[in-house]
Amino acid sequence: MQRREVEHVLIILISVLFLAWVNGANDNFKGVATLLGAGVTDYRRALAWGTLATGLGGIAAVWLGQDLLSRFTGRSLLAQPAWQMSTLVVVAGLAAATTVAMATRLGMPVSTTHAFIGGLIGAGLTRASHLQWGELVRAFLLPLLLSPILAMIITLSLYPLFRWGRHRLGIIKQSCVCVGKSSVELLPAEAAALVRTVPLEIRVASTSQCREIYAGRLLGLPAEKVLTALHYLSAGLVSFARGWNDTPKIAALLIISPVFQARPSLALLIVAGVMAAGGWLMAERVAETLSHKITPMNAGQGFTANLTASSLVLLASWYGLPVSTTHVSGGSLFGLACLTGRGQPGIIASIILSWMFTLPVAMTCSFCMGVAWSCLCG
Repeated sequence: MQRREVEHVLIILISVLFLAWVNGANDNFKGVATLLGAGVTDYRRALAWGTLATGLGGIAAVWLGQDLLSRFTGRSLLAQPAWQMSTLVVVAGLAAATTVAMATRLGMPVSTTHAFIGGLIGAGLTRASHLQWGELVRAFLLPLLLSPILAMIITLSLYPLFRWGRHRLGIIKQSCVCVGKSSVELLPAEAAALVRTVPLEIRVASTSQCREIYAGRLLGLPAEKVLTALHYLSAGLVSFARGWNDTPKIAALLIISPVFQARPSLALLIVAGVMAAGGWLMAERVAETLSHKITPMNAGQGFTANLTASSLVLLASWYGLPVSTTHVSGGSLFGLACLTGRGQPGIIASIILSWMFTLPVAMTCSFCMGVAWSCLCG
């Protein structure tokens, strides 16, 4: 392999690794956000479960993600010669990664798919490419735009049904009461010898310290344990579906390199590994937004949101549709906010605005990068 070819492969690889890393940082916690938000587990355990399930979904994409892999090479959107396509896709990937990185820094959950499509459009404009607008709208934008609305409608429909079933089975909600020692202010050093007796007190705690639990039995087992198991399962399914849906989209950028064209499985595994690492190290800001800032929730509500999200993303992945896990998960949580009436309108509006700006910001970044690339490299 000549030096120029090696440099070309390295540029593609760096672009893809950057995009996979920030995708993991922004997306890896989305499937398990309800576990933390409902108080079922803590941040690290939820993240570990989400990372594991996402990785398994990425591995499954080796066998199940071929449709998405072929769609995201860019050829279905841009009419370009093969020798120009690799440059355009690299620029699009870098622009998408930059956009998602900025959103992650702000704690805003955004769609990597939207960012990449914006990047492709911006890159195409720099070379006067013929954009396939019909394919863009039919196969890409419609699934992305409709998925959050559909997720919201399904959540609004499912939760009342589940609540009716819970009442029919005699399963009731219980609020916990915290019993323990109250906090004591620190004493100055000169008073350290004083001994102070602290009586026990009973108080109703905040949602961060207490959570609703379910009393009763389901299938002969304690209802709370059954719901917790189902909640973990549904969260794992969302993360698995995300790994299955997102890994081929990003790995498609590697496939434009001759080195990986004959090794698509290797490209998928590399992307899955980097996504997992990015999520493990940098997911905290987005996790806080999704788990605590949109709406309070209990375990039953979190399970309903996850069931909706996992069903939609798995179905879309099976048919090779590029839905956004961000939009699906967000739509489910917005549905919960409508049901409970306890959502935070300011945060929800900020998230929706970030969704609206993702594509144009990525398109602008890509156009500027493409112009700079043309000036520097010709």
